[in-house]
Amino acid sequence: MEGALMFAKEAKQGDVAIAPLVYLVDDDEDFREEMVSGLTRLGLNVRGLGSAAALYRAYSAMPSEIVVLDIGLQDEDGLSIAAHLRASQPVGIIMATARGSIDDRVAGLEKGADAYLVKPIDVRELAATVVALQKRVDRDRRVPTPPHAPQWALVEGGWTLIDGLGHRLRLTVSEQRLLGCLFRERGKTVDRSVLVEAMGADVYDFNYAHLDTIVSRLRRRAKKLNMLLPLHAIRGQGFTFTD
Repeated sequence: MEGALMFAKEAKQGDVAIAPLVYLVDDDEDFREEMVSGLTRLGLNVRGLGSAAALYRAYSAMPSEIVVLDIGLQDEDGLSIAAHLRASQPVGIIMATARGSIDDRVAGLEKGADAYLVKPIDVRELAATVVALQKRVDRDRRVPTPPHAPQWALVEGGWTLIDGLGHRLRLTVSEQRLLGCLFRERGKTVDRSVLVEAMGADVYDFNYAHLDTIVSRLRRRAKKLNMLLPLHAIRGQGFTFTD
């Protein structure tokens, strides 16, 4: 595709960044390698990653301009990842998935995706989408942003969650114990059984679906106050508070 092949040549002399850094996250190794190889041939700077955990590690070390996400990852739903990335900084998000229903498309866009592509995907279409999104991300990054990112903390004896931007959320007993445990292990994945124990429940006689309900309710309450929690479910393991 000529547009993508010429991407690097279109940069003005003296520019530091020639092509956008793209993280492509998909646990299908064949698809991941095919797309990474094809996008690289078309002049893009792409790194393939096989899991949400790998993405978070890479993104923490070096944020990318574009992230291409599959929804059905093994360790975390791609929609959850999109919501988290959208809250962090200007970034182009492309969903690349086999889920093609209208409901899936709407859910992807509502979670922050800029584009939604359904497999099988032609590498030229993906390259064109990446280049178009890069132009939008560049415009967004030229807009002044607040000097300080949200600084999450528990105050008032751990009963109030604040984000450093003036938002405050009064916690219930279960939420206070849950977040207290997650804050003590900030950035690490905390096993579900550890969280249940921290809430004072019996790990052997507890409906673990109730834990998901507590987290979901906490997110909804925070969202009503314009607080988007960096609280993530790690499939088969537990939860993490990353910020």
